[in-house]
Amino acid sequence: MTDLHSFEADSQNPQAAADGGKYVYCIIRSDRQRDFGAIGIGGGQKVETVAFKDLAAVVSDTPIVIYDPTRENVLAHEFVNETVMREHTVIPMSFGTVFRSEEDVTELLRSTYQAFSDVLDKMQDKIEFGLKVLWDRERVVANLERENDEIRRLKDEISRHTASSTYFARMQLGRLIEGALEEMSARYVADVHDALKPVAVASRSNKPIGDRMILNAAFLVDRAQEQTFDERVKETSRRYEELLTFKYSGPWPPYNFVNIKLKLEKAD
Repeated sequence: MTDLHSFEADSQNPQAAADGGKYVYCIIRSDRQRDFGAIGIGGGQKVETVAFKDLAAVVSDTPIVIYDPTRENVLAHEFVNETVMREHTVIPMSFGTVFRSEEDVTELLRSTYQAFSDVLDKMQDKIEFGLKVLWDRERVVANLERENDEIRRLKDEISRHTASSTYFARMQLGRLIEGALEEMSARYVADVHDALKPVAVASRSNKPIGDRMILNAAFLVDRAQEQTFDERVKETSRRYEELLTFKYSGPWPPYNFVNIKLKLEKAD
């Protein structure tokens, strides 16, 4: 992941800010004016570029506001980036990145020109895919009970005795199953990464969401490898189709592989 130094755009003149704010979606390499159509956040604002040398910020007009991450707003932000990504390598900006003027956007490009150029070089023709893997816990446990001798022995012992006489056996069985589930989860996750690593440039694991998810990962893939990566995901999914569910999304801009820290200070 690549870090850029913070750029602070303070707003000392609230009236000027209200008249000419710019919502920034992403940074691309382009030395000419581009018009991507009326697809911007806040009701179909015109999306165009603000250029400095061979870099350009993709922007639309906006008042200086803090955008709520509603479904409509987030989808508008993502749609612009996906549209631009069809023709350009993009450095995606965080949702809600607003500058008070076009001049401040130009200053952003000027002051971080080398850093943006370096990131664009590294991200050239690379796209991101998301992969979430969920398991059927009951089926996994049933498999463990069939395959693990110790678990099977304890289950048999519990089934032959009354509950009062098998308290410790039940405790031991619970611990054994939990330990075996952790081991199986780690093995499945490692198998998925091993399968996809050869066709990806990089990967990043995020925290799983909920009890059923065992993998929440992002993969950075070269555009030329997109079809190969897609086929490898499908092949891996088929291998575990009785136990695991694969939720695959993309292509996306490389959200998980670029970390840009920008700060817009509120007007006093």
